[in-house]
Amino acid sequence: MNNITQITHPLVLHKLALIRDKNTGSKDFRDLVEEVAMLMAYEVTRNFQTEDVKIETPIGKTTCKMLSGKKVAVIPILRAGLGMVSGILRLIPAARVGHIGLYRDETTLKPVEYFCKLPQDIGEREIIVTDPMLATGGSAIDAISMLKRKGAKNIQLMCLIAARQGIEAVVEAHPDVHIYTAAIDEELNGNGYIVPGLGDAGDRLYGTK
Repeated sequence: MNNITQITHPLVLHKLALIRDKNTGSKDFRDLVEEVAMLMAYEVTRNFQTEDVKIETPIGKTTCKMLSGKKVAVIPILRAGLGMVSGILRLIPAARVGHIGLYRDETTLKPVEYFCKLPQDIGEREIIVTDPMLATGGSAIDAISMLKRKGAKNIQLMCLIAARQGIEAVVEAHPDVHIYTAAIDEELNGNGYIVPGLGDAGDRLYGTK
């Protein structure tokens, strides 16, 4: 599919293996998720526009490239998506951060909205939606739909692990959204968890059950 990029940098793959390991504790898990998000953000921002600017070094004047065009907004899907935000902000500290609250109904496996707070100029920004896991795709589809209703136009989705079923669902619902992931797993279990995946990302980030 043209609108999905799998990031296979050796550092990303190494850290993702540690994230998957059930013996990795919450503190290390949080640190690793942040680090992988930062490394992935390098690829997600590859096509950001630049412009020529004139500066003066301690030696002389020169023309350099700096980012131009639309500003950035990072929109985590609560709560697990929060774990990826700090890593992105380390590379793009001026980015605004919005929040979308969705939880999965344990019976229907469908997402339920409970919170939405976005920058006022969301329609003018390059948007990176973060969620560590793209399983059924329901939460991502609803979050992106919510953003579009608020006027957002330029949206990218960043996740650590994506199930093929979730990818196909998001592509069908939002063919204009590019998906970035560090791994593609083939299946979901009966509870809607990615196999082999990494378990419940929110619980592992925050030490809850």
